[in-house]
Amino acid sequence: MSITPYRSVLANQAARRALVLGILLRIPIFGTGVLLMLHVVEHLDRSWAEAGLVSAVATLAIAVSGPWRGRLLDRHGLRKVVAPSIIITGSCWAVAPFVGYWPLLVLAGLAGLFVVPIFSIARQSVIAAVPLNERRTALSVDGVGVELAYMSGPAVAVWAGHQFGTAITLFALQMLGVVGGIVLWLLDPSLREEGSATADAAAQIPRSEWFRPAFVGLCLAAAASTLVLVGSEVAVVAGLRQWGESGSLGLVFAGWGVGSILGGLYYGAMSRGLSPYFLLAGLALVTAPMALADSALTVAGLAVLAGVFCAPTITASVEAVSRVVPAAARGEAMGWHGSCMTAGSALAAPLVGIVIDGHGHQSAIVLVCVLGLVVALAGAAAAALLRSRRSQLIAAH
Repeated sequence: MSITPYRSVLANQAARRALVLGILLRIPIFGTGVLLMLHVVEHLDRSWAEAGLVSAVATLAIAVSGPWRGRLLDRHGLRKVVAPSIIITGSCWAVAPFVGYWPLLVLAGLAGLFVVPIFSIARQSVIAAVPLNERRTALSVDGVGVELAYMSGPAVAVWAGHQFGTAITLFALQMLGVVGGIVLWLLDPSLREEGSATADAAAQIPRSEWFRPAFVGLCLAAAASTLVLVGSEVAVVAGLRQWGESGSLGLVFAGWGVGSILGGLYYGAMSRGLSPYFLLAGLALVTAPMALADSALTVAGLAVLAGVFCAPTITASVEAVSRVVPAAARGEAMGWHGSCMTAGSALAAPLVGIVIDGHGHQSAIVLVCVLGLVVALAGAAAAALLRSRRSQLIAAH
């Protein structure tokens, strides 16, 4: 694997700045989810079901905000979108950790609606900062950054919550996010390539011009990828509890993370990209053997293999979206893509939970992998059909 592509990307100041900001601003988002549930259970002395409701409301609000705020990014630019986020989320989280259950539920939902759309901003600014031939490498680095934030955010948040209390930690974590939003507002990285369409052009591009089967297929593939990932994670947690090895959960998740980072770095150094549908099929196939594991050590080993396809699958779908959607509409498109990923992860937990209760965690792993494989095969077939029709139209003219 050559590291030359990474040298070029990391030597680019604009790309490097966007990548670092992306990691720092995602850590509070990933850390808040688990910390919020612990806060409801430990600090407010409520049930896990009530904690799950708060988490679900916040997650749903973030999913709803993605396309809406992405469209605002296209039309009004970064600063006009981020400024209200800083004020509203800062105000909500300055109060939310210190109030009762129902006010917390409302404030978490409101903050979720106005969360800084960092996933869309980070990916757009990374794409805008590098030439087309370096896009996959840059997005792969961003994908590795997401994995690092996903691994470190919850761990740091839970540790700090136990050390200093969940209320203070929740407040501090969100205030760090506000500071990050202020830095983002001050730096105001470009969201479009030099010479691309302006915000006025974005307002004139009808959604029907790009919200077509090719884009919808990529969003479904993104949802299926998180369905496989989160579904298998939940099932593995259930398996470890059944074996009495819950203490090994960190080892398993570390294996997943290491595999994903290695896979993402290798994919970014490849001379040619791969179809997101091919990678989704690979993710489903390499995750399925985890259903055969009978110990934490075996699951950890298989998790490394399964992780190899995690980051590349997400990177490939983001890169594909950036190619089928006009630059002037990319913010909304990335918002839809991110919301579909959120929807896939939100669907995974209850679906897998039902299967685990009725048929065991092994069946749950098999189910999400089969669903992922079906979406991959259907998406690949649809993409081939669209290419064939496009070729026929070009030949006819």
